[in-house]
Amino acid sequence: MRYILSLCLLALLGIVHGISTTGNRLLVVLEELGDKNKYMKFWTDLEGRGFVLTFESPKNEKLALFQHAARAFDHLILLPPKSKGLGPSLTPALILQFLNEGGNILLALSGSSPTPSALSSLLLELDIHLGPDRTSIVTDHFNYDRISSGATHDVLLLPRPGPIRQDVRNFFAGESTDLIAFPRGVGHTLGNASPLLTPILRAPSTAYSYNPKDEAASVEDPYATGSQLVLVSALQARNSARFTLLGAVELLEDAWATAKVQSPTGAKSQTTANRAFAQELSAWTFQETGVLRVENVEHHLTPLPGNNDTQTLNPKIYRVKNDITYSITLSEHVLTHWTPFTPPTTDAIQLEVRMLSPFHRLALSPSSSSSSSSSSSASTNSKRNATTFTTTVTLPDQHGIFHLLVNYKRPFLSPIEEKRTMTVRHFAHDEWTRSWNISGAWPWVAGVGVTVLAWLAFVAIWLYSEPVVSDHGAKSKSRKKDL
Repeated sequence: MRYILSLCLLALLGIVHGISTTGNRLLVVLEELGDKNKYMKFWTDLEGRGFVLTFESPKNEKLALFQHAARAFDHLILLPPKSKGLGPSLTPALILQFLNEGGNILLALSGSSPTPSALSSLLLELDIHLGPDRTSIVTDHFNYDRISSGATHDVLLLPRPGPIRQDVRNFFAGESTDLIAFPRGVGHTLGNASPLLTPILRAPSTAYSYNPKDEAASVEDPYATGSQLVLVSALQARNSARFTLLGAVELLEDAWATAKVQSPTGAKSQTTANRAFAQELSAWTFQETGVLRVENVEHHLTPLPGNNDTQTLNPKIYRVKNDITYSITLSEHVLTHWTPFTPPTTDAIQLEVRMLSPFHRLALSPSSSSSSSSSSSASTNSKRNATTFTTTVTLPDQHGIFHLLVNYKRPFLSPIEEKRTMTVRHFAHDEWTRSWNISGAWPWVAGVGVTVLAWLAFVAIWLYSEPVVSDHGAKSKSRKKDL
């Protein structure tokens, strides 16, 4: 019995202290296992954040992403192979299935070797396009490292990426003075059809992609130039699974983690921010950051002033024109813990009251926020570390089946789609406002009253007024009596 309790306690502790919200099993696929020594700092950072790394070669016949119809790993890192493919265990269909099952993928390319056709086919499925020759690299004659690429200009020096929009949080901002070294990178372009793709790092306006083996022809007609070239991009699926494409695997190497670089206009050299950028990129990819969770959803009738009665939570039926209060509680996972979610100041979480189309769309405002540093219980702590957003809305003058919908989807944040269904009925016969309480009806009510009084007065006058007898009428009556 004690042995079983111990195992349960260890499992619970593993859940509580887990870093990623989707698990810590990480598969690293690289063709030559001896090459893993080039990335020791990157592996050390991942293990320090709680990941359990498994290194496998695509040539291994026992390699499998699934076991017993379930994912064998939570995350996948694919380093560029030197051969033409990744083997039967890592076909594009299996990798897409891994993504559809909720797995996260970090795929790195390299300009030192051609991109396999299997990876090109995989990227096409995600609407990511590589150059037609699959051997092009990105070059910039104005933003390069003078120390390592003074002649070839194929080691780009780039500042930290900025926010793609004002209402989108930047998880890769770093310091304004940071420089990222991007050695012999492969550029790609993103299709316009998918709203799930987001560029993280674009090439400068003076960069272009060319094939070093056929330089003259490529420069005359480059595949893409300037900001058309994306160096690092991300895709977040509708199931919150994440896919990141890194155009230069050399960015992860120890040699570039803290290398000294110097820009053409710089007076002195400085250390690259590659190691910090790699940590931020992997943290987002493996769902350590940018993960939102709904803690609670409530709606009820808005109490009238002076009415302290407890309202029924989440009723199934309301009446038209009812004033209701809606609230949703959200928390955000930041590396090691859950924190209250705070959207950017230029952004807003909105509530829709809709039937087939929205009748109302209102911004939710934060009403309360609580945080706790206690780590005694993960479930209790997550409920404390949350922000409650609320609003009050008057239901439409239309009966039927309505939905209270919060559809919050932003780049780099896991999507929130919470829908509550309710019935809105019409007024009951005894709930209509009486006519004497409607000021606009007072003239008609007064008219009815005057008509009734006039009719009663007329009847009274008619009944109690004796008719006048004339002289001619009296003589006629006397003659009749005589006869």
